[in-house]
Amino acid sequence: MFKSGFISIIGRPNSGKSTLLNQLLGEKVSIVSDKPQTTRENILGILTLKEGQIVFTDTPGIHKPGYELNRRMMQTVYNSLEGTDLLLVLVDASTAFGSGDQYVVDLIKERGLPAFLLLNKIDLIRKDKLLPLMASYAGKHTFAEIVPISALERDNLELLTGLILKYLPEGPAHFPEEQFTDRHERFLAGEIVREKLLLNTREELPYSTTVLITRFDESQPEVVVLNCDIVVEKDSQKKIVIGSQGQKLKQIGIEARTDIETLLGKRVYLELYVRVKPKWRDDPRFLDSLL
Repeated sequence: MFKSGFISIIGRPNSGKSTLLNQLLGEKVSIVSDKPQTTRENILGILTLKEGQIVFTDTPGIHKPGYELNRRMMQTVYNSLEGTDLLLVLVDASTAFGSGDQYVVDLIKERGLPAFLLLNKIDLIRKDKLLPLMASYAGKHTFAEIVPISALERDNLELLTGLILKYLPEGPAHFPEEQFTDRHERFLAGEIVREKLLLNTREELPYSTTVLITRFDESQPEVVVLNCDIVVEKDSQKKIVIGSQGQKLKQIGIEARTDIETLLGKRVYLELYVRVKPKWRDDPRFLDSLL
């Protein structure tokens, strides 16, 4: 009896959705940083087992939108709920329940979809806090399952996979066995550059940067030529990205190239440029060009 279905992973920013997806797949399909709103689009991750195929969707963190970019991010969350068989609602067990968590619970109630509550980051809390926390969330909504996990440490992830399969309907695989994401290599390469940008700029550039791939040339058999524009909103941000004597930009390039070469299995010639595009987060035409 083979099972298959679609699962949406939802939750507040920084709850660990992308880490969970990568750990479940054993592949890096979604970038990770400690900054909120790192994931900006729905990303499909495909896990094929002998018992069935689980198609996960990693979604942007649920938040109050302030820019056109954020409004689009929230729309992708709502879109992911259409046609899903099960929701995985991820919460950070190490932080107190707040209004943002209540908004997520209310959203689940509105949709009426079966949902697992995943209490993530249990490695950061005392064990005697766990049962009371599970009881507290059980009182807020009738979840199909409440599962304490640590995505980073892989605690209870095999248990989670087994429970998901239990709830999925019988059906054929939707993707080939060897495929682990619907995203093409060009997109994944650009996301890697954005991840290294976030990691190297830390708190200096929270949300106002993006990466636009201007060239992805695979015509040579052993090397890929990749040109990327790092887009910021202000000249002062451009200086931060470039760094003293270009050292920060160079470091971003070194780290990104290493990961992209692992992804593609080829040598990569990577060129990074930094350009200023004021208010790009509110520019629909520019946002369309990022797709």
